[in-house]
Amino acid sequence: DALVQDGRMPFVEIGRRLNVSESTVRQRVAKLTADGVMQITAVTNPLKLGYDVICMLGLSVDAPHRAAAADALAAFDEVTYLIACTGRHDFLAEITCRSTAHLLDFMANRLGEVPGILSSESFGYLSVLKESYRSE
Repeated sequence: DALVQDGRMPFVEIGRRLNVSESTVRQRVAKLTADGVMQITAVTNPLKLGYDVICMLGLSVDAPHRAAAADALAAFDEVTYLIACTGRHDFLAEITCRSTAHLLDFMANRLGEVPGILSSESFGYLSVLKESYRSE
């Protein structure tokens, strides 16, 4: 929990809070990282970086093309999050663009390069009401 609250918290401080040594904390973090339980990364705010348009795309893809479509979508810089899902769509892709013109170009030109897309539905973000990186 300490690293979730502050990913830059020194191991010495975490150890003090947990009543364990700094080396114990370091070893536990190394094991959790090596086992793929957690990763340590910086989370940026796209709005502060000049990406003013964020939306979620629901994509329906012809079944034989789903693997190739997933690979193609994941390769786009604009796609910041991609999941295969149940329901009306096969994939949900979060798209981050600098402007509505950038989004239009992505939707009209680049998305057409993806094999097997049958339909898309976009959901423009008005505001983010919750963003959590907790697993609980």
